[in-house]
Amino acid sequence: MPSLQRTSFYLSALVLTGASVIALSSLAASATTKATAKTVLKATSTELAKQTSVHIKVRAVAASTASSVVADIGEKAGTETFTKGAESFSITVTPTFAYLSGSATGLTTIMGLTSAEQKKVGKSAISMRKGSAPYNTFKTNLTVGALVNLLPVAKGTTLLAKRDKVTNGYVLKWVTAASGQAPKSTTVLTISSGRKSLPTKELVTTSAGTTETTFSKWGHGVRVVVPSSTIPYSTIFPAKS
Repeated sequence: MPSLQRTSFYLSALVLTGASVIALSSLAASATTKATAKTVLKATSTELAKQTSVHIKVRAVAASTASSVVADIGEKAGTETFTKGAESFSITVTPTFAYLSGSATGLTTIMGLTSAEQKKVGKSAISMRKGSAPYNTFKTNLTVGALVNLLPVAKGTTLLAKRDKVTNGYVLKWVTAASGQAPKSTTVLTISSGRKSLPTKELVTTSAGTTETTFSKWGHGVRVVVPSSTIPYSTIFPAKS
């Protein structure tokens, strides 16, 4: 079964390397203890594990070209829309199917379909049944399980002395080495210092450009709309005998 070129939930430049940190206690419960990168990460990991949804907006600029991603991540469903000039696509995940639609250039240039495959799709959405490889990929990236990838490991992560000027949140900074086609990146992640230790915004800088992400509406739920016209994945990518 052919695989789609892009696997959703951010562009490759936005994907953060990191591992979930074992959660022990919240920052609020240890207000008398000076915060460190380790305690902030533990508290944030604790809160992320409790979350059922989040709204995410991403704006990336590379070589003076801007692109954007708007995503709603839920427990069993999620949506994502990517836009870069005339190139766009949308992914919708439900408990039973995943759907992919987009502009002609969005499906070919970004998602990797051939022109012939894109013509078969037309204005419909490719449907991928639960249990299939493409469904599993999109579900993994557009449901709350993906949130653990927001956090780095404690080693090599610095808690900056100055709080965020706007939110007074904690600010974490770390550097990710270049790997494969991904360039070296510097990430600055702001964590709320309020009752819930959750990410509020992030800035990733690489030699290719910058990516700004905001996180909001934690726990507000996700409502998805199933495309009215669909075409099976197997019709676009027939199994090879």
